[in-house]
Amino acid sequence: MLSESGLDALQERVGHTFANVELLHQALRHRSAGSPDNERLEFLGDAILDAVVSEYLYLTYRDEAEGVLTTARAKLVRGDTLASLASNWQLHPVLVLGKGEQSGVDVRASILAAAVEAVIGAVYLDGGFASARRVILALMEQELQRIEPGERQKDAKTRLQEHTQKTLQVLPVYQVRDASGPAHQRYFRVSCSVQGVAGHTSGEAPSRRVAEQHAAELMLQKLGAKPADPDTST
Repeated sequence: MLSESGLDALQERVGHTFANVELLHQALRHRSAGSPDNERLEFLGDAILDAVVSEYLYLTYRDEAEGVLTTARAKLVRGDTLASLASNWQLHPVLVLGKGEQSGVDVRASILAAAVEAVIGAVYLDGGFASARRVILALMEQELQRIEPGERQKDAKTRLQEHTQKTLQVLPVYQVRDASGPAHQRYFRVSCSVQGVAGHTSGEAPSRRVAEQHAAELMLQKLGAKPADPDTST
């Protein structure tokens, strides 16, 4: 168990002072060290992390499609990202591990990632969602600033244009069919048509750009184009 000074230093690194420090001790205890371990806290922290990152991406990148945001979130919350972030809290030296997991300098990335999620879960139980959000955003500040969801994969309009140019030697045409609502709360219905293809597809959204993306995605499906590849760049 951490000394009082070590506990204070860890709480300072995490950015949360625990009313119930037993939650923090449990978050640092791997199942190999016996019960109570951190697996339930890890489960909870994983959900809180997803929610906070999803909220951040949703509010920051208001015109990005759901698929783009999903790809960005997956990159931010995946295990190797969390394992690297464990060093920000200097979790490795304070983890409680059983003999089977004590391997000197090296600790498996999965254990480090799980510990990060467990600490997040502990913060949530101790201080609520606002405290967990603050801790997560501070921990992931650099990663969140570097992420650029619109560049994680080609959007639907780009893929459709490339597909129609290659296969039909034409460009898709977008047309606003309807724009309703007050100026500050418009709602657009946009059609997408391609010369030589019967009919058109429609997309609806509060943003014309997003509506065009939806219509383009439907046209890609209509044409039987290959779906966008998942982000495997890292």
